[in-house]
Amino acid sequence: MTDKFKILGKYIKDMSSETRDAETYIFVRDNILKYQLNIDIKSKPLKNKMVEVNTILKFEDKNETKHKSHFEMNYATILKIDDTVSEKKELEKIILCDAQIKIYPELEKSFLNMLHNSGYPDIKFEKKIDFENLYMQRFN
Repeated sequence: MTDKFKILGKYIKDMSSETRDAETYIFVRDNILKYQLNIDIKSKPLKNKMVEVNTILKFEDKNETKHKSHFEMNYATILKIDDTVSEKKELEKIILCDAQIKIYPELEKSFLNMLHNSGYPDIKFEKKIDFENLYMQRFN
């Protein structure tokens, strides 16, 4: 199957790593395994069958604690949608699944580099995001 879209460009739109102080850094370093990766995908139509897709990754501790770091990245992708795509469901699948599968390796690498450069060099994401499965879950 050929792709019904073309990636015209991709870039880091916004990136944030915030650790308040040394005490917070030490606490987070010792508790970073409690942090969870969350993903949010938003799209904005552009002219000429183009779409801007913003994939937002957040790595955060959901527990109530005063010592928290904040890690977030908004990765923008500009897609040119094929003229044969006319159904909303087909466009949704391209934005939420197909394009994400293509960009994720680079997005994950950039996000991990930010975490490593923020003082957490041992962080890895063992589990890869299954975009097909996430897309299918929307309908259940």
